[in-house]
Amino acid sequence: MTGGSVDPAPLRADLVIEYPFTRTTGPVVGAFMTGLRDGRIVGSRRADGRVFVPPAEVDPETGDAITDIVEVASTGVVETWTWVDPPRPGSPWAQPHGLALIRLDGADTPMLHGVLVDSAADMATGLRVEAVWRDERVGHITDLVGFAPETADGAAGEAAAAEEPVSGEPVRSIRTPIRLEYDFIPSAAAQEYLHAYAEKRILGNRSPIDGAVFVPPRGVDPRHGVEATEMVDLAHTGHVGNFCVTHLPIPGRSDLPTPYVSAWIHLDGADIGFLGLVSGCDLDEVRIGMRVRAVWKPDDELGATAENVRYWEPTGEPDVPVDRAGNRAWQGEDGDHA
Repeated sequence: MTGGSVDPAPLRADLVIEYPFTRTTGPVVGAFMTGLRDGRIVGSRRADGRVFVPPAEVDPETGDAITDIVEVASTGVVETWTWVDPPRPGSPWAQPHGLALIRLDGADTPMLHGVLVDSAADMATGLRVEAVWRDERVGHITDLVGFAPETADGAAGEAAAAEEPVSGEPVRSIRTPIRLEYDFIPSAAAQEYLHAYAEKRILGNRSPIDGAVFVPPRGVDPRHGVEATEMVDLAHTGHVGNFCVTHLPIPGRSDLPTPYVSAWIHLDGADIGFLGLVSGCDLDEVRIGMRVRAVWKPDDELGATAENVRYWEPTGEPDVPVDRAGNRAWQGEDGDHA
């Protein structure tokens, strides 16, 4: 309860983190991806002769680099498995499928991949399987569509791939989409903080140790690990602790036309900064120590979100000296938290 009012409804949100990720492969992973593009599966052989598939770059026991690349068969045996129904969002398989650890012939370790069968009744530990390849391959794990029960001749999928000539430069980089969906429920301190934004209030947490104020509130003093329950209202003014000018657009954020300035905003009365956008001035006018104030959304657009502050604009007041700008809670200013 706050001020005798009824506690607001708890906040929760379905959030998604998604971005494309491109990584260089190096010689070992690159050899594996190049092999997939050419319809072959390769592993790496450690000093004692054991073969890792997918290839390992270092020996997990000795830490020595492994550089010996060897080809293994495209057939193998299911060592353990589970049935996936329904498929997960973003899965490379649109239909129910097996997910198994498959030890390929010639390998000493199993690799995880899909098994393409009609039902769980068709799955079994010890099932012999063979690779199913995509017609057009680019050097990615998805070039290997999955594994199917081995045919009568024992290597139909392998033979079909081997007929195609090896061509093209080695694979040196791969692009992998990253996506995480999760249900976010803020902590009690964060709930109070976000609900306060609907009233154009910005709250911080005061430490019981030395009075330092943290925003957003965490419910604890992160330096000492002690509970911090006292909430304090903070000013809507502060200064820029540091900043960055972004010139490249962020996928999915069309609301941020480039270039724009993101900065650590240090509110008056707080001892740590938080991220915000700076606008209302030219890019080359933004500087460390510049005094700023909150620019809020119209009252009829307010909600329980920090996005109620559209951006921070210069106040025109004298700058905070550079040597006093930034986080004060870690600078040992003997209780000076004003």
